[in-house]
Amino acid sequence: MKRKILFALSILVLIAIAAFVFIEKTKMFNKHAIGDPIDSFNGVIVYYNGSVNNVSGRNLTADNYNLGQQYQCVEFVKRYYYEYYHHKMPDSYGHAKDFFDDNLKDGELNEKRALTQYRNPSQTQPKVGDLVVFGGSISNRYGHVAIISDVREGEIEIIQQNPGKFKKSRINIPISFQDGLWHINNGRILGWLRKNDASHWQHW
Repeated sequence: MKRKILFALSILVLIAIAAFVFIEKTKMFNKHAIGDPIDSFNGVIVYYNGSVNNVSGRNLTADNYNLGQQYQCVEFVKRYYYEYYHHKMPDSYGHAKDFFDDNLKDGELNEKRALTQYRNPSQTQPKVGDLVVFGGSISNRYGHVAIISDVREGEIEIIQQNPGKFKKSRINIPISFQDGLWHINNGRILGWLRKNDASHWQHW
């Protein structure tokens, strides 16, 4: 009988701890309103979006280039390439997973995005500024995109917009080099795209 009581008390304590953690996380993230700046990379701002399904209207530039739905993940990566690299994608529409063309070989030009595409794994190492593409999943059929913000020994850091209400704008993902190929060790990552010109900068 005592064991049952102790077991029940242990369960109640665990539930109380979980509830406390959830409440504290909710407080921490609810301090932001939709559209609040929460991070930036090379001067390009990441905005808070709350729920992953939230949309605050389409973001168009002064010259009518489509950056995407505010404040989805696609909107950030396209805005980053537009503001930092002055790069416009020939096809400015599509879901996150659509940024990766599965018909291309490693290192071929993705004409819809005007970026060189590398498959995961690839002969080419990921680098800062690359656009990383995640495939769809049961919980997110549209996929996800992010920017590599740092490359370190054994891992990359990505910066992302709209990762979810309780997730961070930056996360680290392990990388490895095996049999002549670079692997980003996340099963959902299809590959990465890169602006490949001499200066890594394009003016219009």
